[in-house]
Amino acid sequence: MPGYLEFKLSWAMFRKPPENLDAGEQARVSQVARRQTEIERRILASREAVDVVIPFTTLDARLAEVRGRYGRDEDYRDDLARLGMSEADLSEAVQRDLRVEAVLERISAGTPAATLVDAEIFYRLNPGAFARPEMRRLRHILITFNDAKEKAQARALLEGLCKSLVSAESFAAAALAHSHCPTALQGGEMGVVKPGQLYSELDPAAFALAAGQVTDVLESPTGLHILRCDEILPGQSLAFAEVSQRILDALTEKRRSQAQKSWIKSLPGQS
Repeated sequence: MPGYLEFKLSWAMFRKPPENLDAGEQARVSQVARRQTEIERRILASREAVDVVIPFTTLDARLAEVRGRYGRDEDYRDDLARLGMSEADLSEAVQRDLRVEAVLERISAGTPAATLVDAEIFYRLNPGAFARPEMRRLRHILITFNDAKEKAQARALLEGLCKSLVSAESFAAAALAHSHCPTALQGGEMGVVKPGQLYSELDPAAFALAAGQVTDVLESPTGLHILRCDEILPGQSLAFAEVSQRILDALTEKRRSQAQKSWIKSLPGQS
């Protein structure tokens, strides 16, 4: 069903329901839906699809999965109505999806799995992909404000604190007393943080800290902060043994995907 396919694509491509797409997004979804509908038609018309039958238990399980995404049965029925579909229409659309998946699974089933040699070659050629970045164990104190006066008071308080706090214990006590963040109950602990996890206004200062140091007052969209580095965890390269299975799975899946794409291109009418 085109409505069902466009509904799926709008979420997959833009994380929005179809009714929330702008004109450009709607046009893109419609374009992809037309292309995918034609590809699925050719897949299901192939000789490989002739004897593909989806067991009722598999169909029922997938339909139950769709229903399970809704908190209330009314929401589920409202979405069906919005798509102009009955439950029978949905069952037909889902069965079509499952048949396409089954055909593609059949096509790629004979694809040779990647070997440990393949995985190690990939590991050696892509060292940067398996490097664990330097991380820091951080604490912070956050003070929010509603106006310029409150902001000035918050800044004055934090400036005094960042000059006086030395130990993790004193910082934790100050967090419990002053921080507006729920982490105050844990002494301001943010846990282990990787580069890029914090607001862009905080990240550079946090990763310039030495162990035991406290930042100057920093401002983010949530308020004013000071941060303390409790510990620096050095970056390191992951050993091949730690990542070999992940590489094997990724390489094998890539081979299966390539086999499926090559077969689809070979279907009559494909360019």
